[in-house]
Amino acid sequence: MGVESLRIAIIGCGPGGLAAALLLKRAGHDVTLYERFSEAKPLGSGLVIQPTGLAVLAHCGLREAFDKLTAPITRLEGYAVDSRRRALDVFYVRKGKGMPARATHRASLFEVLIEGVRAAGIPILGGHTFTGAKELMHTIAPMFEAQGRGPDFDILIDASGSRSPLAEGKGTELPFGALWATVDMPTDHRLPTQSLNRRYWQASQMAGIMPVGLNPATGNQGAAVFWSVKREAAEQVMAGGAGPVADAFCKLWPEAEPFVAQIRTMDDWTLATYHHRTGKPVRGPRHIALGDSWHCTSPQLGQGANMALLDAMAVAQAFADVDRAEEIGPRFAALRGFHVALYQNLSWVFTPFFQSDDRVRPVLRDILMQYFGGLPLMRDFVSLTVSGRLGLSSLRDL
Repeated sequence: MGVESLRIAIIGCGPGGLAAALLLKRAGHDVTLYERFSEAKPLGSGLVIQPTGLAVLAHCGLREAFDKLTAPITRLEGYAVDSRRRALDVFYVRKGKGMPARATHRASLFEVLIEGVRAAGIPILGGHTFTGAKELMHTIAPMFEAQGRGPDFDILIDASGSRSPLAEGKGTELPFGALWATVDMPTDHRLPTQSLNRRYWQASQMAGIMPVGLNPATGNQGAAVFWSVKREAAEQVMAGGAGPVADAFCKLWPEAEPFVAQIRTMDDWTLATYHHRTGKPVRGPRHIALGDSWHCTSPQLGQGANMALLDAMAVAQAFADVDRAEEIGPRFAALRGFHVALYQNLSWVFTPFFQSDDRVRPVLRDILMQYFGGLPLMRDFVSLTVSGRLGLSSLRDL
């Protein structure tokens, strides 16, 4: 079983698009990547690749290269400054069991994936802004802003992100975003070296620090620093300069000063805003959407890039599971639909407990975590959820 070599167009050079290109090329298909920038490049700062995403990178043959640039994360920790209670406590590794996640700068993940794609000889055509698709009975052609209609392909995969022109589903702008910066790991600090650490004031303020392995800007060991910002106040915060942000960050978390002191100007910060939307994975018999072009949400569960990598793995499995090109989309939807819907709903429910102006849910969060978080059932549920494994049984070898 499995379709023979097909011509595949993939729109977008994010993690999902690059991983899908590599997996499908290795399966014997003819793959072409399109990117709106003249040269493919990463966007953003730090992220965590969960154990499930790491398994996908291993299938791509990239795990060893990725590990060299990244840092292991064995625990997620968060403390509520106002209540003086634990607000988050997740163990990836406990009593010698489990697998660490890996934290990284987006540029490092991009570098590993793009080098794998180049080594595989997959063409990347830059400067192509995707506007739509022309689907015929047996082929589909991408449409571009400047170039018009592209060549005919057997399958088109839209991995162009949350702002895809064909994104479906009602989108909601989330009220909180975050400022991100990457700094060198200080030689003298008191934070755990293999943890993603956060401090909260209720849910309206959040400060975070995590190791990311290599800092691409300096070549030294680095850390990602992030600070929650309300969307409606973002312009004012950016205009106010780095000083007020540093003061607020260190007031909430004095031990973070060696990290925050390295951020001199607002140019060192990157503002990230977030949307919640769930569309459809199949737009036509030969048209598939994956990653943020299908589903996007808050980063609170740490699943963004991870879900895109799982989508890429599912696409490759779908190609191998069916006999006709028209069956690939439905098979892909069957493989990923439940898991995506589960995590979209979990993210929608849990995000206000960690980023919102709500005053009741943070209290419940702190009480539940402080008094029940150590119970085996609760601990295992949280760990399973954050690792990306909850409800994931459809993909082979994960």
